[in-house]
Amino acid sequence: MFNSAKYSSLALRLGLAAVFLWFGIDKIIHPSYWLNAWMTTSQFIYLCGIFEILTGVSLATGIFSKFFSAFAILFLVGAAIFVGSGDTVIRDIGLIGGLIAVFLWPAARNRF
Repeated sequence: MFNSAKYSSLALRLGLAAVFLWFGIDKIIHPSYWLNAWMTTSQFIYLCGIFEILTGVSLATGIFSKFFSAFAILFLVGAAIFVGSGDTVIRDIGLIGGLIAVFLWPAARNRF
């Protein structure tokens, strides 16, 4: 009844989308928290928020998910190198693993 590859791809993408949408929306709504945490300019925080929202929408819909997952991997690696701290890096490593799975998922099976 269930095609496990189809549903596992959907579950993976929706789980990652929820995280990216949560953090992207939070950066737009509460930029002061992120400015203090990252010690950067407000324009950069808003750009990061918009990028994370676009990534979340892409992962949720499956449209351009390989493209956005590749850029999100680069984004998270950069954040881990330049901004990361203990708990944040561990979270980002988990997200990177999920994004690598989305990026490498066979094209014929990545749509729901």
